[in-house]
Amino acid sequence: MSVVSEFRSFIAKGNVIDLAVGIIIGGAFTGIVTSLVNDIVMPVVGAVTGGGFDFSNYFVALSSAVTAPSLEEARKQGAVFAYGSFITVMINFLILAFIIFLMVKGVNKLRAMEEKKPADEKPAPPPADILLLSEIRDILKTK
Repeated sequence: MSVVSEFRSFIAKGNVIDLAVGIIIGGAFTGIVTSLVNDIVMPVVGAVTGGGFDFSNYFVALSSAVTAPSLEEARKQGAVFAYGSFITVMINFLILAFIIFLMVKGVNKLRAMEEKKPADEKPAPPPADILLLSEIRDILKTK
């Protein structure tokens, strides 16, 4: 089997396509979570803690030459330890992980509901040919 045909076989498998779709949706979902954290969660945290609270500009200068008040300007002046950005990324991750947890929990609940049959529902009767074979078997047993 040539490399090209093996590659076609690999790509044509459903799991690879599902994975690709998941990665694309995950990339788009990252933008949603980032906006949720930056535009909704962080302003609420800032209001609760007294306003003006923004993690993104929290940093420690690693050089005495860095005197800028904002992270963007400080990075232009020298090396900085931007722990505020890290905190924001961690909040993004926790929100994303929680949302994925809720999604998986919902899917598992749907699967459980799908597998569970109501107690009053009777199983479907066997097909006619199976019934006929069962009758023949029972007749042969009695002889």
